[in-house]
Amino acid sequence: MSAFRFVHAADIHLDSPLRSLALRNPELAELIGNASRQVFVRIVDLCLDERVDALLLAGDLYDGDQTSMKTARFLTEQLGRLHAANIRVFIIRGNHDALSKITKELVLPDSVTVFGQRADAVELSRDRGAQPIWVHGISFAKPQVPESLLGKYKPPVAGAINIGLMHTSLDGAAGHDVYAPCSTAHLAGSGFRYWALGHIHKRSATEGACAIVMPGIPQGRDVGESGPKSVTLVSVLADGSLSLDERVVSMAQFERVAVDASGLADWRQLAARIESALGEASDRSASDHLVARLSVYGATPLAWTIRRDADLLHTEAESRAAAIGTVWIEKLEANCRRPALVDPADSSDPVEVLRRTMSDEIVGSEAFRAQAQIIVDSLLDQLPAECRRVLAPDETGLALLIGQLSDEGSEEVLARLTAAGAEGAR
Repeated sequence: MSAFRFVHAADIHLDSPLRSLALRNPELAELIGNASRQVFVRIVDLCLDERVDALLLAGDLYDGDQTSMKTARFLTEQLGRLHAANIRVFIIRGNHDALSKITKELVLPDSVTVFGQRADAVELSRDRGAQPIWVHGISFAKPQVPESLLGKYKPPVAGAINIGLMHTSLDGAAGHDVYAPCSTAHLAGSGFRYWALGHIHKRSATEGACAIVMPGIPQGRDVGESGPKSVTLVSVLADGSLSLDERVVSMAQFERVAVDASGLADWRQLAARIESALGEASDRSASDHLVARLSVYGATPLAWTIRRDADLLHTEAESRAAAIGTVWIEKLEANCRRPALVDPADSSDPVEVLRRTMSDEIVGSEAFRAQAQIIVDSLLDQLPAECRRVLAPDETGLALLIGQLSDEGSEEVLARLTAAGAEGAR
């Protein structure tokens, strides 16, 4: 008796706008801008290659109230490929596509089920003697759903394999607003065999009598969604057991790549170390392209040169990335410091003397900190509330932020002074 197999995906965010302001490279912007479509094609290809019975899409297929006919035509073409192969598609709407006119106005094939705002359940046709399978789902009626939806689902059908589609923040996750919250324990005790979840962009899977899977976003959009991204291929075996197989589908993989510049005194050595770090990260990448945020750190005599010529170093990194191939630089961050002197009090270097003065007598003073807090408070007031909470969650966090900005500002001033001195000496 053949197994029932399906692909579970969520949070595709078709034609989502670019989220990273650092994607100024036109070729990189085009790559990331088209990645959601290419990944959806890959998901359809996976369904066809594996000859699955169904594709389950657990919300946020689109990104907002989209009315683009290009998006509509693209989706119709891809769902048509599945229809031609007799593959069923089950869709629920989440917080991002609750109001989407595309889902409501498209004429979809009979093989596609879009669950409405009232819970419903659909039985799938199976071979005679096979255990019945029912797919349950409910869509968001509006973008904000602060209450749990679990109680609204129809009860599991006795003697059948019950699969539920739900868009939910589950037990909560950093960076995600609370939508249709529901505990893992409540889902596990629901009587369903598999919960196909969506909303949280990081993958998680709980196996057991009730499998609870959050596949995560299948294509990251910025470095906050780093790592390979995937969907889940599920096989329901004849005895009712499940086999879960994570399949990476992401086109581009965002990663933070750290480069230790400690002890380096030569620019060419630094460039070579960046190339080596990018090559190693590329070898580890499970996706077609690597999009790297470089962080150059460590104690090095080049510290102020790196700060002064960060744009040149970024260009150098892009050149090394292009030589590797399919590697892109999203951003370069310089977090280097000059090596500490054995006895800084004996230094006659005027820049070093100024550094000590700024650190000990200016930045460390109560008057400076008070004035800095006024400036930082003013800047924070101009940001959205969620950004303020991330940057300065409490009084301690605010103090750390002020200290970090003050230290970085001091290093920036010294780097520019060093640059001016070097240019005057030439």
